[in-house]
Amino acid sequence: MVKQFNLNEKFLYEIWKNRNFSKDIFTTDGQQIQIINTGNENTELGGPDFLNAKIKIGNTTFIGDIEIDVSHSDWKKHGHYLNKRYNKVILHVVLNNNSSFHFVHSQDGRKIHSVLITSFLSENFQATIQKAILSERSKRMNKMLCFEVNQLVNEKEKLNFIYDLGLKRFKNKCSKMLLRLKELSYLKGLAVNEPILRYDLDENFYSKTFSASDFFDKDLWIQVIYESVFEALGYTSNKGIMKTLAKSADISFLKTINNEKNSVAYFEAALFVISGLIPNIKEITDTESSNYIRNIYQIWGEIKTKYDGRMFAETDWNFFKMRPQNFPTLRIAGGVRFLNKLLNENLIAQILHKIDRISDTKQLAKELKLLLAVKADDYWEKHYTFNNLSSAPIKYFIGGSRTDEIIVNIILPIISVYFELFNKKELSKRVIDLYINYYQSSENNLVYEVSSTLSLNKTWKRSVLYQGIIELFRSYCLQEKCLECKIGAIGFG
Repeated sequence: MVKQFNLNEKFLYEIWKNRNFSKDIFTTDGQQIQIINTGNENTELGGPDFLNAKIKIGNTTFIGDIEIDVSHSDWKKHGHYLNKRYNKVILHVVLNNNSSFHFVHSQDGRKIHSVLITSFLSENFQATIQKAILSERSKRMNKMLCFEVNQLVNEKEKLNFIYDLGLKRFKNKCSKMLLRLKELSYLKGLAVNEPILRYDLDENFYSKTFSASDFFDKDLWIQVIYESVFEALGYTSNKGIMKTLAKSADISFLKTINNEKNSVAYFEAALFVISGLIPNIKEITDTESSNYIRNIYQIWGEIKTKYDGRMFAETDWNFFKMRPQNFPTLRIAGGVRFLNKLLNENLIAQILHKIDRISDTKQLAKELKLLLAVKADDYWEKHYTFNNLSSAPIKYFIGGSRTDEIIVNIILPIISVYFELFNKKELSKRVIDLYINYYQSSENNLVYEVSSTLSLNKTWKRSVLYQGIIELFRSYCLQEKCLECKIGAIGFG
């Protein structure tokens, strides 16, 4: 039996980029390959791993994309053969050849050569992988130009600067929340009945002076939280479309279909059909899934005349290279239950009550987490997608780490805006205190890498520093504004 290797794809990218091969490499059917240009690594989500590569196979020169997979069978397993984005792939590079085929096929039916890289490594497998790991690690650490000199700055100075950036990031979030509230209030004042997405704000909006009375309508606050939570549940790959879905199927529409006895089912029917993710029932073989989808179509038949907004398609969504727990089907199901808390369980009032009554920040954080967590239930406790059973029961739609992020990035900023608008200064200060003293259980690779480069250990788990590190990287490191950064200015000075 041929030994099969298991390795993270990012290390295979390093082998390909650095051309860690012996002099001659061949396709799995024996044709010689000359690598003229390895291509540019694809840093976006979705699509082949390297773009605009140039290779020569036999006597033919190809210009196109490179896809790298751990196993030959991943081409089909990951659905590349159904995806038009892969129609320009000219070579399929694999670590394990667990197939009897020498080719894979693109969506348009073209044959694509495969190469088994373990047959052509310039050193033994273990040595090559060690080099790839070091190369990938160096690439990550070098994202910060000060990685060699920031040790000249003492830890207190670093933390003070990052702390200030964390507060700045919080205030920026508050400003964005307030701006969205103003937009919704203004459009409501114009008596706009059609979906808000169709309108641009005019100069009257930007010259208008708003007062607290413009924000008395509870639905304004619900809509902003609804949009923000759906965006957060979309993660990086689907955040934009999740937010657009919440803007399209907005609170005014959802209130017209709100059936308090069965509200979750009605919200699910609306959002799944509008999203375009609901499959054709003829494609479903599982009885439970079939019954569930029939119920969705039946409810949609009752309510569809109340909706005249945008309809989406399945191709608008991204499932590529995503853990099943993060599939948009599950995220929408979780978002629906959060939405039900907003509309039918008076969630905002409960949050305000907790903040008003609980002065201890640790206890308040714990209470808010319990309030916002969403447990999995019913059909979606056992499925990732329609007709696709999960290997184990799904416990939470919105669990600990995601709840932390919603509290820090959405709930605390918008509640801070609420208290400021309605002149509740002491409660506003309590919100800031909670933000400063909140500790997140969620982890972020970027935050971890930056904190490691700065030798800050686990201090980043404190939310104000966690957010400050993100602000540091995005506003200074990525922009190469080292001399404007207090850490870089000292290090390079």
